[in-house]
Amino acid sequence: MNRAELLAAFDTLLQPERFKDYGPNGLQVEGKADVRKIISGVTASLALIEAAVAADADAIFVHHGLFWRGQAGTVTGWMKQRLALLLKHDINLYAYHLPLDAHPELGNNAQLGLQLGLTATSRFGDQNLGFLGTKTDGSSFEDALALSEHVKKVLNRPVAHVLSGLDDPKKIAWCSGGAQGYFEAAIAAGADAFITGEISEPQAHYAREMNVSFIACGHHASERYGAPAVAAHVAAQLGLAHAFIDIDNPA
Repeated sequence: MNRAELLAAFDTLLQPERFKDYGPNGLQVEGKADVRKIISGVTASLALIEAAVAADADAIFVHHGLFWRGQAGTVTGWMKQRLALLLKHDINLYAYHLPLDAHPELGNNAQLGLQLGLTATSRFGDQNLGFLGTKTDGSSFEDALALSEHVKKVLNRPVAHVLSGLDDPKKIAWCSGGAQGYFEAAIAAGADAFITGEISEPQAHYAREMNVSFIACGHHASERYGAPAVAAHVAAQLGLAHAFIDIDNPA
């Protein structure tokens, strides 16, 4: 499979042109022309690139690529190390940020909902990245603590939470990663609880004052599912080998 054809398949599925993003979505580093094996992961860290080299991969597919908001743009330090290893082994790096969050079936939010047993009934927030829904089986959580414990158990990760006094929270909102800024939009959408990766100082006060629970389950932990889902889908479609490598991150 030619790298350009692989890029076209990712672009067709994720439609990056629909999103305003801080970094480039698509092929961030050009490697060898022919691709046989894809490694997916959350972030294009040095550890993931080293694992891809060991796995004899021709391409890496991630959510977080080489570029971050506010980055200086110089090829020094960690950027030099990552880029040098990719170029040395001629590995293609494909990265999709907001488009991967937003895909209605394979994206980070859709897959996080699937893991947690939640079905979205509507979307909210900037660029409709937030999901709002209920438990897939039609039942409800006994209280906010039960919801928090469920998230902790499913993701196998400790959570930080500020819980409301509501019994039987039915409307659950979620948005993976660093989406604490979506909390007010979730409240406006009618959520009884909001699940995301991180919490900042203001959200604890909003949760208490608005009586809406806030559950932070870890940026990385909430975004482990979109990249392998998309990469596996495209690999199967194109007849390529695929493997997901999870480089643990406590954040």
